[in-house]
Amino acid sequence: MKRTMVWSLVLSGLALPTLALAQSNVTLYGSLDAGVGYVSNLRGNSAFIAEQGTYRADHWGLRGSEDLGGGRRALFRLESGFSTITGNLASAGVLFNREAFVGLADARLGTLTLGRQTDWNFEWLGRLSSAQIIGNFSVFHPGNIDGLANTVPVEVSNAVKYRSPNLGGLTLGAMYSFSNRAGANTTAGYSLAAKYASGPLRAAAAYSNYNDRPLNLAGGLGLTEFAGQALAPGSLFVADNVKIAGAGAAYLWGRWTFHALATDVRISANQQRSSYVALDGGANYQLTPADTLGAGVSSTHFAGKRWTQLSVQDVYAFSKRTQFYASVLYERASANAVADITGIGPASGANQTVVLSGIHHSF
Repeated sequence: MKRTMVWSLVLSGLALPTLALAQSNVTLYGSLDAGVGYVSNLRGNSAFIAEQGTYRADHWGLRGSEDLGGGRRALFRLESGFSTITGNLASAGVLFNREAFVGLADARLGTLTLGRQTDWNFEWLGRLSSAQIIGNFSVFHPGNIDGLANTVPVEVSNAVKYRSPNLGGLTLGAMYSFSNRAGANTTAGYSLAAKYASGPLRAAAAYSNYNDRPLNLAGGLGLTEFAGQALAPGSLFVADNVKIAGAGAAYLWGRWTFHALATDVRISANQQRSSYVALDGGANYQLTPADTLGAGVSSTHFAGKRWTQLSVQDVYAFSKRTQFYASVLYERASANAVADITGIGPASGANQTVVLSGIHHSF
């Protein structure tokens, strides 16, 4: 009898890890995107280029969760951006450059995560932009100053992020990031947002406030000077404070998806204030279950300059995971600005046309 009880206890002990493992899951996922293109004016000359991350940004990651019972679970994500055409990391020397966080989720109370994360401008508002709905990185607003694309400085380190449960279609979000510096200014920034989804309608609004925020004014807007400071090619300008507000919506009507979005960025630097305002809108049309045609237009104003962009793209889905895309983009700059389509590079003048095509695969 004793021997039977002992073996029963041993077998039960061996079964416990298996039981715990059955309540957990880890998923490897990723996206690879590579193509070719033609640029009418790239720093003064036409060029044929290899391009990556057009339809979706190149990345891979691990995500997982553990069921803790009672509607609660632990979760984590590690995500790394890279270039399919070169193999380089998106941020040199930072392996999990897109996200690295751990947290707890409760069905009634919401989700709390800690680590390196993206703010609500990217996560909720960006999904309503022409760039994400059409599916083309180069359609994001010049320089990504409003943070709708996942580029520097959208990834925020030392962040605590809260997401409410779904409240009848409404979800609220808040994020706070620490500067990890001693002294009075211990806040790197914060981000607040709300999104709503019901039937064919999706909408979101976000407000973010950041100190010492790097901005891609030279490479992304082709500027050589800002706020009395010379800008070296490829360098980042660090603003004292940046406030970003935005709102957008999308509506599905039959085969059509209509969308519109506006952002307003207030930049304080060297005791000067500037405003970056972007408006965009467009529509997608489902030609067939596998083929979608999208078009968008945007207008961006900054420092007395203006950039207007028209974009058209066709996406053919071989499957849920594999797509072929082809696009034509045209940008015109005014008030002595240079055209600078996102992710391509500045022109030498006011006009730039880009033709891109490629293949995207996710896993």
